[in-house]
Amino acid sequence: MMLNKAVIIPDSFKGTLSSVQVCEIIEKSIKAHFPECETLSVPFSDGGEGFAECMTKACGGKMLEMTGKGPFFEDIKCRFGLIDGGKTAVIETAEAAGITLAAGRLDPEKTTTYGVGLMIKQAYEAGCRSVLLGLGGSCTNDGGCGAAAALGARFFTKGGKDFIPVGGTLEEIERIELSQDFPDISITAMCDVDIPLYGENGAAYIFAPQKGASPSAVKRLDKGLRHLADKLSECIGRDVSDIRGGGAAGGLGAGVCAFMKGTLKGGTAAVLEAVRFREIIKGADIIFTGEGKIDSQSARGKVISGVASASEGIPVIAFTGGIDGDISALYKMGLTAAFAINTMPENLASSAPKSAGNLEATADNVMRLLSC
Repeated sequence: MMLNKAVIIPDSFKGTLSSVQVCEIIEKSIKAHFPECETLSVPFSDGGEGFAECMTKACGGKMLEMTGKGPFFEDIKCRFGLIDGGKTAVIETAEAAGITLAAGRLDPEKTTTYGVGLMIKQAYEAGCRSVLLGLGGSCTNDGGCGAAAALGARFFTKGGKDFIPVGGTLEEIERIELSQDFPDISITAMCDVDIPLYGENGAAYIFAPQKGASPSAVKRLDKGLRHLADKLSECIGRDVSDIRGGGAAGGLGAGVCAFMKGTLKGGTAAVLEAVRFREIIKGADIIFTGEGKIDSQSARGKVISGVASASEGIPVIAFTGGIDGDISALYKMGLTAAFAINTMPENLASSAPKSAGNLEATADNVMRLLSC
C-alpha cells in the first residue's frame, strides 16, 4: 500500500502520553517508511485537560495568558485560545477549576468555577463573541454559580447578603439575579457525559467522590444542587434538572444553559466540526487515531467512534493501551483495525512508563505491514 497522505488525530493516552506526543510518535513512524507521505497531525481533546491548546493548535490559533482565579479563589496564571481570527475563544474548565489544581486539598464543597467565568469575561473583552468551553477535569460541584458570578450574576441569602456560592453553600441561595452584561456572547460547552444535575446518577453521586467528597458530603452536595435547580426554576422559569449533561463538571453543564443561555454539545462531534475534519481528510489514504483504552464505552461518543463514523470510507487504524471486551460496534462505525501497544501482560503501573516506546514499536510494525 502506498501512502501519499495520512491524517493523525488521536486523543491522549491519559496519564501516560499527551495527544501531541502520540501524534509525533506516529508521524515519525510514517516518515520512516513513507518519507514522501504528507502527514497532517490534529492532537485531539474532547473537553478535558489540554483541550484549549489542542483545539487552538489544530485551528491555527494562538494562546493568551492571563491572571485569573483558581478553584479556591487564589490568583493563578491561566490560558485560553483564540481561533477564527480572534472571534472565538477556546476555554477549558480544567485550566481554572481543574482537579490537578486542587491536588492534596480536594474538597468540592469549597471549590469554585469563578475562574472559568473570568476567562470567559477576558475573552469577551478581547473581542470574542463565541466561546467553545471544555467541561472535563473539574474539581468543583457549584452548579456553575462561580462562573456566573464572575460574569455578573448575583446570589443572595435569606438575609439579603450578596455572596458567591460554592458546592457547600448552594442551599444558602434564596434569590438569584442574572447578569445582563454579555447579551451577545454565544457559549457552546463540550460535553460527552449525559448525567443530570442531581440524583443518584447526577453530578454529586457520580463524580464528587473522585473530587474528594465523603459519602456524607456527597449527600449534602446533591441536596445543594437540588436547591439550586429550584431557585433557577423560580428565576428563569426552566427546569434544569432534565438537561442531558447538566451534571457535567459539577453542574457547570446546567449552569452554562441556565446562567449563560449556552448550549451543550458532544465534545467529539464539536471538535471534529471545529477542525473541519471532513475537509482535512479529503485525499487521505489512511487515518490514524487512538486513545488510552478501547472498550464498550468507546462507541458512545469517544474520539475513535467519532473519527470512524466521519471517515467517509477511508481506512482508520487505532492505537491504544489496551482493548477490553467486544468492540465490534466500532468496526461497524468504520474502524478498520485496532492495535494494543503493550507487548507483555502487566499492570498499568508497570506498562505506563513504557508507553512511548511501546507505541513507537507498534506503529513501526503497522507501517511495515502497510509498506510490504
